[in-house]
Amino acid sequence: MRRIEILTLEVGSTITKANGFVRRAGGGFDHVAQGFAPTSAGEGDVGIGVDAALADLAATSGLDPAGAETFVNSSAAGGLRMTVHGLTLSMTARAAREAALGAGGIVKMVTAGELDDFELDEIRQIRPNLILLAGGVDYGEKGIVLRNAERLAGLAKLSAAATLAQGGFSVPVLYAGNAALRKPVEELFRAAGVELHVAENVFPDVDVLNVEPLRRLVQEAFNRHIVHAPGMARLATLTRHGILPTPGAVLRAAELFAEVAGDCLVFDVGGATTDVHSVTEGGAEWHSRLVEPEPRAKRTVEGDLGVYVNARHVVELSGEQMAESHLDDLAALPATEREKALTRWLCEKAVAIGARRHAGVVSDIYTPTGRRQVVKGKDLTAVKWVVATGGALTKVERAAECLRAVCTGAGKHLLPDSSATILVDAEYRFSALGTLAHAYPDDVRATFRQWIDAQSASA
Repeated sequence: MRRIEILTLEVGSTITKANGFVRRAGGGFDHVAQGFAPTSAGEGDVGIGVDAALADLAATSGLDPAGAETFVNSSAAGGLRMTVHGLTLSMTARAAREAALGAGGIVKMVTAGELDDFELDEIRQIRPNLILLAGGVDYGEKGIVLRNAERLAGLAKLSAAATLAQGGFSVPVLYAGNAALRKPVEELFRAAGVELHVAENVFPDVDVLNVEPLRRLVQEAFNRHIVHAPGMARLATLTRHGILPTPGAVLRAAELFAEVAGDCLVFDVGGATTDVHSVTEGGAEWHSRLVEPEPRAKRTVEGDLGVYVNARHVVELSGEQMAESHLDDLAALPATEREKALTRWLCEKAVAIGARRHAGVVSDIYTPTGRRQVVKGKDLTAVKWVVATGGALTKVERAAECLRAVCTGAGKHLLPDSSATILVDAEYRFSALGTLAHAYPDDVRATFRQWIDAQSASA
């Protein structure tokens, strides 16, 4: 049996995927095998689903994955639950949230200003896997950030002896705030016996975003956390590259795709969530009207937009009450025509809602000199490519129509215009390539270049 050289394993919220690749002599990867199986987290061991996906890969391709260099990404086990705490909502709290989402975190709570007792209670109830503390430009405001550090450290110290059932609280903390406070913050958490990791300030100066150092730190924390999911420790032994968060892998793929092809917008519609990734600086027409800085590479996660786990939420948000009667046809792996039709409808709605939430919004404000238009959020009008990926969106019929429907240009929302090129990742390899990009970025660029050339030739 011919062997696979490189193997990627993706443990999703509902579906586990295995992809096999071989290296091209001139650079890049050929995608030669693929297998799917339902994720088995509910059975207490995600490895069961992985083994089934590998068996499916071998059966459908006739290729042997044994001995392949293996890469793993995952969004199972609910992802990495985080709470984010900053100084002001529009500056450091938002910048910290952008970094957390871009790295694959699931942000469950964002606060601005001094933490109060009610917010501390909410943190206990959320039971985050990671707490992110930020705030203040470098060598600026200190008081509130330091008091937040004291309260979080005190919360951990007072709860250290409590059992988990009694609300015990002990999670790692990341600090990415005012550089002048690094030493006192380190001392506070050291004295409380709490694990602390420090990154560069996410908002070091006014209108300056610095999200990449924090993104890397969140991904490292994800790798340490995810091995505690049932069966994940065995998967960690299969790879020397660590386990990456799937959303972070997709965002990295989008960044390399944009380097090769131009500004892009990527939709990853899954069973539980819809992730929207964009890589663009925006158009010149709207740049001067932005009221807040935006990162070039941005991810938003819509935790209520999924085509299986959260299908009912999509129906409710659509406002089409008649659609609820069709939920009897809901399936994780749709097989019948009715099941496929429902999944396509859910994808269409998830893309439309997700696009509007991700895109910048144009508003009018009134000043002493008259009315003025301002933009809050990400300007997508310069996007040249709109890409569909994810297990659901890439498998439904007429997926390109779902994407074309959101290419309406600048209106209330700053969306791509009708000239954008639609690309459907029919082989569902985008996240796999993003995972490989951490070790083989040049080969991934070459693969995308060949993909674009093939798209142009068939147009």
